[in-house]
Amino acid sequence: MGSQANREKAVLSRRTFLQGAFTVVATMSAGAVLSACASQEVAPASSSAASSATATGSLSADAASSSPPSEATGEAAAPAGSVLVAYFSATGTTRGVAETIAAHANADVFEISPVDSYTEEDLDYNSDESRTSVERNDPNRSIALVQTVPDGFDAYDTVFVGYPIWWGDASWVVDGFVAGNDFAGKTVIPFCTSGSSSIGSSGQNLAALAGSGEWLEGERFSGSTAAGEIEAWVEGLGV
Repeated sequence: MGSQANREKAVLSRRTFLQGAFTVVATMSAGAVLSACASQEVAPASSSAASSATATGSLSADAASSSPPSEATGEAAAPAGSVLVAYFSATGTTRGVAETIAAHANADVFEISPVDSYTEEDLDYNSDESRTSVERNDPNRSIALVQTVPDGFDAYDTVFVGYPIWWGDASWVVDGFVAGNDFAGKTVIPFCTSGSSSIGSSGQNLAALAGSGEWLEGERFSGSTAAGEIEAWVEGLGV
């Protein structure tokens, strides 16, 4: 009786052991499978991250290679608008008119600047020794400019050219700008400032010097001309 009980207990213990072992093995196998699955899910994520990093690197390289000329080479990009107001101003009067035109026409502005600026003494028309008096009498005068060709000049369709009247004609400071640019295919509109002199033939003289472009009849303004009058003139041009 005792022997039979012992044999049944032994069988039960062995069965329990096998069941436990099977459970451990099954658990280990399931863990291995889960681990393998987890590895397979993580790997693509890592690959995606790497791909993303690579793609980002490529985009950065592409962005760098496609940077605007102004960033990549130092050259200026083409202007946003199609209207340019270029002017020379000795005392600030022409500058004021130019800025009013530019604001109303949504235009870019380019100042025609001589390398050597004019002082008050240079502008003394009553002195034969002043710079302007000497230049006026010099048929070979040539005024060096800081910059002759505006950035992106080819992109402009309409160009205003402003200047003060000196001795009945356009200030010769603008001669280098007019002669040094190609106005072909552009509409050119001269404007001037003076105390009392009219615009006269100054616009036609500049057109002849340029040799290209469709030059319209210009307009003269004084330092006291109201902004509304200037704006009305611009509107009448249909620019």
